[in-house]
Amino acid sequence: MTRTTISNVPTARLAAAPAPERGGRSEKAVSLSDLRNLIKAGAIDTVLLALPDLQGRLKGKRYDAGHFLQRVAHHGAEMCAYVLATDVEMSPGDGFALTSWETGYQDLTVKPDLATARVVPWMPRTAVVLGDAVHESGTPIEVAPRQILQQQLTRLAQHGLHPQVGIETEFVLYKGTYADAEQTGYQGLRPVTAENLDYALDHDPVCDRFFRRLQRALAGAGMPVEAIKTEAGPGQVEVTFPYGDALAACDQHLLFKHAVRTLGSRAGLAPTFMAAPETGRANGLHLHVSLWSKNGVSQLHAPDNDRAMSPTGQHAIAGLLDALPELGPFYAPNVNSYKRFTPGSFAPTNFDWGWDNRTCAVRVVGRGEGLHLEIRVPGADANPYLALSAVLAAINHGIEQTPRLSIEETGNSSRIIGNLVPTALADAMPAFHTSAIAREAFGTEVVEHYCHLAYLELQHQQRVVTDAERQRWLARA
Repeated sequence: MTRTTISNVPTARLAAAPAPERGGRSEKAVSLSDLRNLIKAGAIDTVLLALPDLQGRLKGKRYDAGHFLQRVAHHGAEMCAYVLATDVEMSPGDGFALTSWETGYQDLTVKPDLATARVVPWMPRTAVVLGDAVHESGTPIEVAPRQILQQQLTRLAQHGLHPQVGIETEFVLYKGTYADAEQTGYQGLRPVTAENLDYALDHDPVCDRFFRRLQRALAGAGMPVEAIKTEAGPGQVEVTFPYGDALAACDQHLLFKHAVRTLGSRAGLAPTFMAAPETGRANGLHLHVSLWSKNGVSQLHAPDNDRAMSPTGQHAIAGLLDALPELGPFYAPNVNSYKRFTPGSFAPTNFDWGWDNRTCAVRVVGRGEGLHLEIRVPGADANPYLALSAVLAAINHGIEQTPRLSIEETGNSSRIIGNLVPTALADAMPAFHTSAIAREAFGTEVVEHYCHLAYLELQHQQRVVTDAERQRWLARA
């Protein structure tokens, strides 16, 4: 459960300049000339060209640093198109329009976004560059998660709105490695801590060492954390990041997860970002969003009242509550995702809103230029590009269609039977497929692509006999 807030961060930090134009270099990235100098000095010998996949993982190739500079940096690289058309196990299968057995699983081109180049201290002498997937003609591949988010940013920019985003996420640390867990059939998993350590500052040596290494590694990559805290659940950790550019926030989140897994493996730990890794456990991915004009003026709070929302803020919340029920596969992408939405878990069960109310799907936090929206629906397993795309598409829907804003919730939202969060992927997928909001925001190609991905997840679940089924029925059937 998430209990921290960034409502009291300094106003000056929330009032940072609006998101840079597409292609603008992050202030923490290394320039191509800097990268060239690092390679020449022998500080970097490997460059990872990474493409975010449908599940929000980094896929790509390791390149000799010299070859990357000479060839890949300017011309891009080819990868099999199935990296954007496969389930979580990378199983080739028909049904995706992008590529299939029938088309011969052709290549796509990954064009490096050199503005994302970073040195990653958790890997020796290594830099990473994120890329964008394009067709042979050079046009963007619409189903690529990074491209989907860029489209939503463009749509909001047409209304003069530029979001700033802060991401906080939870994960659980288990003792042992992923291989250890697999050998035991994922039974008897042991969290690194057993007791409630919410807000604790007396961490055991294993946790303290891991947190310090993670914090140093992320800072060395130009991605300093805002805070790390242990949570109420055994072995549960929450990490929050400062506000910044929306696309960069998602780019950095994937690198953060890569760092967590890499450093966890070296420490003999197995971190998981599952939404519900165990019964009664819930890992969230909370998106803190504010809206700014191009010249850096907050658009969420009322100009004459620091504790009131502007009409834009009201439309944004109304849009979130109206549209998010139809966009489930973007923020809750698999069967397990929906096991997080249980009363008392600090995961919302209704689409409602409230001022500083953690039981709501949309929590309004802060005041004045620090006023922002915390969207608490996505789980830690969500692809951040897609979850944020759903949020921005819903805000855009609110700005354009101005649906009626419901009355704020002041009590325990989970006790109310209202506009319920979907309880299963089997319900969320058809709602997404038939959604006029989704098709208008993302296009038919994207909707069909991600519906098929959801279908593959449902098919897998229907075929597999689970431990829970055996435990409940083996002796009773």
